[in-house]
Amino acid sequence: MPSLVLASGSTYRRRLIARLVPDHEATDHRVDEDAVQAEMSGATPDEVALALAIAKAESIAADHSDAHVLGSDQVVDVDGAILGKAGSVEGARAQLTQLGGRNHRLVTAVCLRAPDGSVQTHTSVHLMRMRELSDDEIARYVDADQPLDCCGAYKIESLGISLFDATIGDDPTAIEGLPLMAVARMLRDAGWALP
Repeated sequence: MPSLVLASGSTYRRRLIARLVPDHEATDHRVDEDAVQAEMSGATPDEVALALAIAKAESIAADHSDAHVLGSDQVVDVDGAILGKAGSVEGARAQLTQLGGRNHRLVTAVCLRAPDGSVQTHTSVHLMRMRELSDDEIARYVDADQPLDCCGAYKIESLGISLFDATIGDDPTAIEGLPLMAVARMLRDAGWALP
């Protein structure tokens, strides 16, 4: 079976890919995400997420020339503007205040780079409908879940599910950070014998 390297330091993505390939390797990518976004001024959130997923896979490919490398990125799209990771309690509360009572798009892109340099890509988009949130609810949620390292400042796989009225999309794992249905298809196409 081929070897797989996940180009990510994200514990969420590492946990997700382990469901398909338990013996994968994971290493941090070498992409300055802010610089890439700045260079792509005027690009859509979908284009930015896909470019970052590809860049992350490419950034470590030379170090793992015999392996398939998986890169992924996720952005929150609010009326065409990208929300990044909250980064702080104040940032998380501000993002949830902005998102409360409205819809946003959660864009998750993935790239599987083969040792020969060929790539498979996929972008998963979910429409997320967050309910109205009071300041007290936001404060309690942020204190409980600490979603500081999440774009949009929520962990849907944890208490963050209580913030939403509905989600519409093709793969619930994409909301957590990695669209496993698409990744499974890519891996099967690349030679993995998945169930």
